[in-house]
Amino acid sequence: MDEQNKQDEKWMQFAFEQAAIAASQGEIPVGAVLVSDGKIIGQGFNTPISTHDPTAHAEIQAIRQACLTIENYRLPENTTLYVTLEPCTMCVGALIHARVTRVVFATTEPKAGSLVSSRQLLADGYYNHRFEFEGGCMQSQCTMQLSDFFKMRREQKKQLKLQQKSLNDQIK
Repeated sequence: MDEQNKQDEKWMQFAFEQAAIAASQGEIPVGAVLVSDGKIIGQGFNTPISTHDPTAHAEIQAIRQACLTIENYRLPENTTLYVTLEPCTMCVGALIHARVTRVVFATTEPKAGSLVSSRQLLADGYYNHRFEFEGGCMQSQCTMQLSDFFKMRREQKKQLKLQQKSLNDQIK
């Protein structure tokens, strides 16, 4: 493993931990960290449900925190975002506006991913800023984290339906 891959795994581990916080709060487990000059300048995890804010994705949370930290709406050169799931259209747009240099994501998002999956927003060259990106860092761990979360949610919904059915049967 080369030095860049080691660094990528090190920082993705922090994003993975952010995703675990999201899961513990009933949010879809996506976490992100922004790194510049070997330091985390922003981090975040999904909170759209708890904050009633559809823009509260992990990437947006990390960008907001980083911009407050550096007191600028543009990120420093050589800033890398590490995120556990491929960014959506909204997040790619925010990363363009913030001038991120590089994005490393763990796993693809077949329905809403906007770098390599359903849309490839940077491929057409429409934007005034482009960033490098690559996927697959800690892919199996992050995929498992997401799968386990959705498995648990399906089980919870199943149990709720059974409880409701039981209550309805008691009423009859």
